[in-house]
Amino acid sequence: MRILISGGSGFLGVPLIERLRASGHDVTRLVRRPAQAPDEATWQPSQGQLDPHVVAAADVVINLSGANVGGKRWTARYKSELRSSRVDTTGTIARAISKLPEADRPRTLLQASAVGWYGDTGDNPVTEEAPAGSTFLADLCRVWEAAARPAEDAGVRVVLLRTGIAVETLVERLLLVFKLGGGAKLGGGKQWMPWCDAPNWLAAAEFLLDREDVTGPVNIVGREPATNAEFTKAFADAVHRPALLSVPSPALHLVLGELAGESLRSSRVVPAVLERAGFQWPHPTIDSALEAAVGKEAAASR
Repeated sequence: MRILISGGSGFLGVPLIERLRASGHDVTRLVRRPAQAPDEATWQPSQGQLDPHVVAAADVVINLSGANVGGKRWTARYKSELRSSRVDTTGTIARAISKLPEADRPRTLLQASAVGWYGDTGDNPVTEEAPAGSTFLADLCRVWEAAARPAEDAGVRVVLLRTGIAVETLVERLLLVFKLGGGAKLGGGKQWMPWCDAPNWLAAAEFLLDREDVTGPVNIVGREPATNAEFTKAFADAVHRPALLSVPSPALHLVLGELAGESLRSSRVVPAVLERAGFQWPHPTIDSALEAAVGKEAAASR
């Protein structure tokens, strides 16, 4: 299968390309600098520029581009960057697909999104059919997904990868804290965390490549939801340390600003589409995901 991917240098993009090539797929990466290798193609999404011949050569396009939501404090300027980095890239790809003759269009677009779509849903389980919430991230996901509509309107199968909170990112940032016994739940700890680890995500992305019966939003989260308190306990167990502390909400707001609100919101996201499709999770529980992520991070730091 010929696959065109944007965001291939990111946390998920790098291992996904390795996995796809190991499976025998031909992968071309979109880059914003002059192409330096046969497997690269240049584009300029901020200017809406993408060579249609590059798109026409692909069977599947995977778009993972977007600035890191937790990378910086949410100033007005960074919020604008979060939005443009998603809408510009997605819109450029979707429009390029839609302008091709029908016979030349890729058959599938796997389009990144996030479980931030749902906002705060409390204890209520939410599936892919739930409407968008009213938070900043929910609105961001709404315009992000809408930017892919030209490809869908052109008859291309569009799968919206609503990805959960990355376990590996949390482990990378918090491993030392937990090893020192400073692990703590956030606020009351009862809020649901829609988590996902890299092995689950990579397996799901490859699973969805040629599943023609699956289209639209897909929640890529762990099979078993976990609360923040359960996540904290599983993390502490993985490093064999206690985690008896809690971080009060005012302290979170002081350190993180508006981003703190997302840490305290509850979203019990259920992977209903993957369940119905028969997907098998490499790490179905938060305990197994954290044990693997902690082991990998520890090995990398040696």
